[in-house]
Amino acid sequence: MLQSKTRSGITRREFMATGVSAAAASLIARTSPGEPLLDLHQHTHYVGRTDEELIAHQAFHGVTTTVLLPGAGWMLSEVGDNASCAALQAKHPELFVRFACSDVAESRTPDVLRGNVQRGAIGFGELKFKVAVDSPEMHRVYKLAEELGVPVLMHFEFETYNTGIERMESILKAYPKVNFLAHAQTWWANISAELNPLDLYPKGPVKPGGLCDRLLSDYANIHGDLSAGSGANALTRDPDFTRGFLQRHSRKLIWGSDCHCLNGLGMGNNDLSCIATRSLAALKSYAPDDDAYRRMTYENGAQLLKLNPAA
Repeated sequence: MLQSKTRSGITRREFMATGVSAAAASLIARTSPGEPLLDLHQHTHYVGRTDEELIAHQAFHGVTTTVLLPGAGWMLSEVGDNASCAALQAKHPELFVRFACSDVAESRTPDVLRGNVQRGAIGFGELKFKVAVDSPEMHRVYKLAEELGVPVLMHFEFETYNTGIERMESILKAYPKVNFLAHAQTWWANISAELNPLDLYPKGPVKPGGLCDRLLSDYANIHGDLSAGSGANALTRDPDFTRGFLQRHSRKLIWGSDCHCLNGLGMGNNDLSCIATRSLAALKSYAPDDDAYRRMTYENGAQLLKLNPAA
């Protein structure tokens, strides 16, 4: 990816790096005063972003705890692996926790996931592989999550990743002790009962009765991951619906960014926007009250992930 240059001839990324140390110090200083903020969904090496730039992005938003989600297999072309997440957590344990990932089609996956949990990972994900939600490969992951008592974060994308979302209800019934974190385009498109599954970022009014609305209401073990452009789109496409949705599910939704911009101001994104900025603003605007906002931006995730209470 080409980097534009400043008048001095250095790249924008090099210029950005000069302020990273101060940003990291600012984040560490903000972990005690003020409201805690949990980001459920971030990645190391996201589209080439450095660890220092990730810290700067989180610092800009005042994030106090970040969940690092590694990739595996094809995902490593976009995000970092288990080792990179473990290394960053070891360097800044006051800022980061981590999940574990392995290509679910590989026979070694149970060993990789179990080993990472034994070394400190607290969940599985992001699982973004070309399998069905009820495939033997995924059942193997669910059974291991049940055994180890960890949540599973899944990326739903029509006819591509974790396909067959309409059959997810059977999984929730089969594994009532496993907490599922539902993420991405096809999950959030199903906020509406009327949708074109090929339209991954639908606009306009939401028809009540969507699958994800119903699953969140009917099953205690599924939670909505509000991250990425898909989460931001779901929050902003129909404000009147969103207000009621947040009222109903303020104890089942968890904020995350899944944003790969470099500084919280959109640097590195083609549209020069920051997903975290958009989604936090929408939550603040449409949440029924401050208590609900606090639940969605910290308390729900902290409880689910069994994190220590913020100071």
